Amino acid sequence: MSSKLVSAPVSRSTDVFRPDIFKGKVLFCTGGGSGICKAMTEAIMHHGASAAIVGRKLDRLTESAKELSQATGQTCLPTQADVRQPQQLKDAVAKTIEKFGRIDFVICGAAGNFLASIDGMSENAFRTVLEIDTMGMFNTVKATLPYIRASQGAYIHVSATLHYKGTPYQVHVSAAKAGVDALSAVLAVEEGPRGVRTNVIAPGPIANTEGMSRLSNQAGSKERPYPLGRMGHLQDVANAAVFLFSDAASYITGQVLPVDGGCEHMRSFQLPYPQSVLDPESVKHMIRPRL
Repeated sequence: MSSKLVSAPVSRSTDVFRPDIFKGKVLFCTGGGSGICKAMTEAIMHHGASAAIVGRKLDRLTESAKELSQATGQTCLPTQADVRQPQQLKDAVAKTIEKFGRIDFVICGAAGNFLASIDGMSENAFRTVLEIDTMGMFNTVKATLPYIRASQGAYIHVSATLHYKGTPYQVHVSAAKAGVDALSAVLAVEEGPRGVRTNVIAPGPIANTEGMSRLSNQAGSKERPYPLGRMGHLQDVANAAVFLFSDAASYITGQVLPVDGGCEHMRSFQLPYPQSVLDPESVKHMIRPRL
């Protein structure tokens, strides 16, 4: 007798948490102009927070800030900065403080990725991803830490699950995200006594994101096994962020929370293996252009 597949529901954080739990709070989010980080920012704002979103493209940030404000009724400040440049981040933080007077929450979400083997990757390409993901996180923490200490606030760092196992074509992001996880753990023990919390969210396959569309096999991901019956939704990651910033998580720090519906336990490389390693040209049509 066969059973029907049950898919996990997609809920909104406002169905669970009060809409005013972050009233008077301020979020500073790198990478907040699009994708997962924009979704997290919107969720935090729906609960009463103001926000500053940070990225390199001011026109994109300005449009996203307008959309976020219209969707939530809260103020969103677009602040242009490259997370690889410490002074630009300090300037973005200064603008945020000038506008709002405080920072309570920080999301370190700026990232870069593409598919490339070790043999086919330049030293510069490897360095660039580490500079954006790992150094970008470090630079963001350094720029915001005095204000997070003052508010006894919290950090969320966006990582991945790729480095839990060896993942071909992902050496750069695996190294970068392993560094993110390690930095958050050290931050937790150094800053916990000052009332600062820090945690990592590691999204699995999330539908309707640029990263998923660019990094996935062009044949699609519908055939992959999903223990909870579906791919992840942007709202799933946003809900995790609301929880980790809320008082309900006041005793949670230094942790890594995969938001993947159990997919890590079923994960396999999306390109044919070992064919993709031994003969990269044969799978070139399955790899989308780099981000």
